[in-house]
Order: sequence, then structure tokens, then C-alpha cells
Amino acid sequence: MNTPRTIAEYLEQLRDALRGQDRALIQDALYDAEEHLRAELAEQPDRSEADMLAHVVNSYGNPEEVAEIYRGREITVQRALRPPPPPAKKSVLGGFFGVALDSRTYGSLFYMLLAQATGTLYFTWVVVGISLSLGLSILIIGIPFAILFIGTVRALSLFEGRIVESMLGVRMPRRPPYPEREGGMMARIGAMFTDARTWGTLFYMLAMLPLGIVYFTVTVTLLAVSLAFALAPFARAIVGAGWFGLDINDIHVGANWWECILLGILGVILLFATLHLVRGIGYVHGQIAKHFLVKI
Repeated sequence: MNTPRTIAEYLEQLRDALRGQDRALIQDALYDAEEHLRAELAEQPDRSEADMLAHVVNSYGNPEEVAEIYRGREITVQRALRPPPPPAKKSVLGGFFGVALDSRTYGSLFYMLLAQATGTLYFTWVVVGISLSLGLSILIIGIPFAILFIGTVRALSLFEGRIVESMLGVRMPRRPPYPEREGGMMARIGAMFTDARTWGTLFYMLAMLPLGIVYFTVTVTLLAVSLAFALAPFARAIVGAGWFGLDINDIHVGANWWECILLGILGVILLFATLHLVRGIGYVHGQIAKHFLVKI
């Protein structure tokens, strides 16, 4: 591999060396490398990029060496993200009920319950930001406000990425894409607004409100129904014992013991089916988040 003479060449060689790796890993590696190289260049303004790179490659590493370091780190990251394997299932029933032993199930469950709150926050922020950006566009502060708004949206995307990674186990970037440095100020502003990731992030933020409502409603409804069914035999026993001043004649649904037992069995099956559904939705949403929030 030829020694790079510019930062752009170094980053392109690093991208090639990391080809086939997770996109989030590539984004993090490119950000770290560019930040380090530009800091070195700023500290040595009398040196050209080629001279600086010739010096830095010996300390920071050439693109292949840096790529190898990041590949090694990624193994550790993936091990940390991978939940402890549940006990091996030896039957269909074991596979069905074993979902309760999978830690990723509960991460997805918490994400489904949290999504309505985060979705409302994202949607409100984006709608207000876009409205104010358009409304202020006729004033001199319009462009600075729009730039600031886009910057906050990118920061929120990193925040959402941390939630997705911790709860859904999908590798997300820890660094934003490095800001464009080539050309003048207007060229950098234009690059930010023409970046597909900017608009993909905005779309994701807007879509999180309806998705969050659906996730929360479906999860809470199915959990409430399944738990109510599963507890029917216990409710029948409590009412039959005359506790709380209740009379068995006041109950019209599931008053028969066999009906209550069958309803309880149905509730248990529905509860575990809900956990499977939640885990599946969590996996799909993680892929959606990765598609829209990670730079291609």
C-alpha cells in the first residue's frame, strides 16, 4: 500500500482496509483518524500534509495497522453486546418458553415501553426545529439557526444510537461523521445539508412518534390481556373464598373453574408469544435504526 500524502488519501486507504466491517465501526475509525490527523496538522502548520503524514504514520500507524487495531477492538465490543447464551433448547416447548431466559427479550421490552417518550421528544424537536428554520430563513439568523438545529439532530441521533445499542444489541456508532473540511464555509454547510444521513436522521426522528405509539400500545395491551387471562384462576379462588367482600355470583366471565383454568393457560401462552413478538420487533427496529442513523 502506498504511503498516503494527504489526509483524504489516508482515510480512503483506511476505509478500504476496513471494507466488510460493520458500518458503525468504520464511521468511528474514520472519525478518530481524521480528528487525530487534523490535530497533528494544526499543531504543525509549517509542515505540509505529506510531511506530517510521514511523521504520524510511524506513531499512529499506517491505515492497515489502524484497521487491524479496530478489528481487534470490535471483537471485544461484539462480545460485550452479545447477551449470555440461554440454556440449550431440547424441544419446541423449550424454545417457546426459553424466550423468558433471553436477556435481549427484556432489553427489547424496555425499548418498546420507552419508545413513545423518546419518539415524542424526537418528533417535537424536529417539527419545531424545521418550522423555526423555515420561518427564520428570511432573517439573517435563519442560516445559523438551521445549522445549529441540524447539529442538535445529529447529537440526538448519537443519543438514540446509545439506547438502541444498549437495549437492542445492535452496534451503533460512538462518533458522528467528521465535519466536511474541504472548500469554504458555504461548501461545508452545503455538504451538511446534502448529506443523505442528515435527511435519513430527520425521517427517523419523525417516524419514531407513530412507531413509538404503536410499540407502546401493542406491548402494554398484549401484556395486560395476557396477565389478566393468566391470573383468572387466582381471581376465581380469591372471589370464591369471599375475600374483599366479593361474591362469586358477581363474576359472569370465567365463573366456572374449568373456564378459568383454560383462560389461565391461554394467558400464559399469550404472554410468552408476546415476548417473542417484542424480541422480534426489537431486532427489526435495530436494523431500521442502523439503516437511517449510520453513515453509508
